[in-house]
Amino acid sequence: MGKISKNARVNRGSKDGGKNHIKLVVSEKDPVTGAYVYKEIIVHKDKVDEILKGK
Repeated sequence: MGKISKNARVNRGSKDGGKNHIKLVVSEKDPVTGAYVYKEIIVHKDKVDEILKGK
């Protein structure tokens, strides 16, 4: 029987479904300074449209 390395990529994210989540980078303009702020949000891929429509 073969040995599996502790760094092997077996069943990664199977507990929380990591492949079903994506990272969004949303830019928002600060009304006081006028500078842009970039926010990183991790959301489920089914809710991407809801998040982008709300911004």
